[in-house]
Amino acid sequence: MAKYEIDRIDRMILSFLVKNARMPFLEIARECGVSGAAIHQRVKRLEARGVITGSRLLVKPQALGLNVCAFISISLSEANKYPEVIASLKRIPEIVECHFVTGKYAILTKVYCFDNDHLMEILLTTIQKIPYVQSTETMISLDEAIERQVWVKDYKRLQNAQ
Repeated sequence: MAKYEIDRIDRMILSFLVKNARMPFLEIARECGVSGAAIHQRVKRLEARGVITGSRLLVKPQALGLNVCAFISISLSEANKYPEVIASLKRIPEIVECHFVTGKYAILTKVYCFDNDHLMEILLTTIQKIPYVQSTETMISLDEAIERQVWVKDYKRLQNAQ
């Protein structure tokens, strides 16, 4: 896929949509000084190029009783078995993020559980039973101090720079 160059208007659109994915295109158009049709075409192009990969409804885990957020680092006995381990991890619904990382551990996951007993069950009966998982280290999150989407340069600063 060829690299897509994002211009000032695209950045403005992304800045608005990252803050509020439900913002009406006509409102974005007014802010950007272009037509609603132009915004619609640009968003479709950003989607087609893979810059925008979708939108989703965000649910607070605590509203569902998922009161424990933890990060589990996983070391592998054989690094080349990464795809098999990932396939197994994908079947665990409590895992909401999974990253292949550098450092002491190969994989970093983010999990949500109802309580510490649930977390221990996921660790002992699920994750640590996966073939090629050598060891795990768990960190429990006490507070999520920052929660946001990817940073998009503020369009007002972009306008002032132009």
